[in-house]
Amino acid sequence: MAFDRQGTGLATTRVLLGVFLLFEGLGKWRWLADTSILAGYFSRWLESAAPGSMSRSYLEHVAVPNLAIFARIVPLGEICSGIALVVGFWTPLVAFLAFFMVLNIHVASGAIFKFSFLTLGSGLPVLGSTLGLVIGGVRLPWSLRT
Repeated sequence: MAFDRQGTGLATTRVLLGVFLLFEGLGKWRWLADTSILAGYFSRWLESAAPGSMSRSYLEHVAVPNLAIFARIVPLGEICSGIALVVGFWTPLVAFLAFFMVLNIHVASGAIFKFSFLTLGSGLPVLGSTLGLVIGGVRLPWSLRT
């Protein structure tokens, strides 16, 4: 039996990305009981967002009105997607959802629209890894289910 280099490489990416998301979510567990923490982020992001920008519009029309929902969905989504990726459960679907979750955070913060985003460790590496798993995350080694 030949060694599956591509599958093993993607499985390694899946597990490590899962650990990253799991610990990102665990770091936000207090949001579940105290939405003011996330409200503080939203407030700072709104202050720095240019009038008429996509970030400001997203914050004003989507994020801030749904603060209580986001304060629960973000940590739970990161924890659940992290665990699912670590064990290899529905990898392409979970990676797709994680991609949009991470993208939403970067749009809301305005980070994705700055040059510094290109060197942000939680930016392109995470978005690229999730997309790679969406495309090639089927039937990987060390997976419970494809």
